[in-house]
Amino acid sequence: MLTDSKVMANIPAADLERARRFYADKLGLEPTDENPGGLFYTTAGGTSFHLYETDQAGKAGHTIAQFHVADVRKEVDDLGTKGISFEHYDMPGVTWDGDVAGMGDAGHAAWFKDSEDNILCIDDMVPA
Repeated sequence: MLTDSKVMANIPAADLERARRFYADKLGLEPTDENPGGLFYTTAGGTSFHLYETDQAGKAGHTIAQFHVADVRKEVDDLGTKGISFEHYDMPGVTWDGDVAGMGDAGHAAWFKDSEDNILCIDDMVPA
């Protein structure tokens, strides 16, 4: 059953080598595996995603992957020093402190785009 499975995010890249450099240089992530289908990443926290080449990159228009972190502000500050620019969205009930969105009981989040124009999120939400 699917209740026993793991879910992996699939992140499209128009230019796989450019995306590899972005994820390494800006996010500090290196592939844990690669094959003709793309690059596979697994963080120490258990996040897994697959980066693959396609001309459909950056067309989703919504968040395609979230990284759950302990301190959103710290991550925003760190990524900012690496040249990451953050997105701001007009959402009901959300307050902003610089680039960090406060979402009441849902915690805090920040959104940015990768080199392929995909929207990624960092948040301090703890999934149930």
